[in-house]
Amino acid sequence: MDLGLTGRAYLVTGGSSGLGRATAQSLADDGASVAVSARSEEAVLRTAEELGDNAIGLVADNGDPQAAATLIERTVARFGRLDGLLVSVGGPPKGAFSALNDDQWRSSFDTILMGTVRLIREAVPVLKPGSAIALVLSSSVRTPITGLTLSNVFRPALAMLVKDLADELGPNGIRVLALLPGRIATPRTIELDAGNPGARERSEAAIPLRRLGEPVEFGRVAAFLLSPAASYVTGAAIAIDGGMIRSL
Repeated sequence: MDLGLTGRAYLVTGGSSGLGRATAQSLADDGASVAVSARSEEAVLRTAEELGDNAIGLVADNGDPQAAATLIERTVARFGRLDGLLVSVGGPPKGAFSALNDDQWRSSFDTILMGTVRLIREAVPVLKPGSAIALVLSSSVRTPITGLTLSNVFRPALAMLVKDLADELGPNGIRVLALLPGRIATPRTIELDAGNPGARERSEAAIPLRRLGEPVEFGRVAAFLLSPAASYVTGAAIAIDGGMIRSL
């Protein structure tokens, strides 16, 4: 299938590793130009070099109120257009409600919620009909994850924002989606499993496919959904989880 990505340009935040990196690779492999952003200059420049001549690396912290405007401006300046963005934000700190302090709540609010809101707000004026926005969220949108209170609060809020924006931006031909990764073998997953013997085995036993997903499996689905080939999909929260989420 031709996804229709040739000549199109995308911004991928959190693009130097994990799910963002896998999505950037899939977009580039199918002919898209890609701007990847991350906080680490070394990592993001290395990623852009690996992606090829039609990629650039941008250093940014989504929690910085100025980051969104800079990212959109530099992407458009480099490629002359913006056809969509994947907003992938690193997971918030682990912790149950009783273990979290005000600084952790504020930092997660600024990075996960407001960082995403600012990116979308800056992108919308330059997006044309046929563009797409995808937010990388979590299975916590549908069921809470023990010990991840911040994710359980902020990810569902963004999923509802997706529904709201699908209504508002749909008449302009702009699609908005939520992607719900399950247990994917990313650095974040490895971090969460560290020091918890048997965690991976227990996770795999609860997944119908009996294994963790690979980042490339997420990236291929994300690239398809951002592409013109998925032109009638919007407002949806799509699980990429091997069947792990038990709710509808």
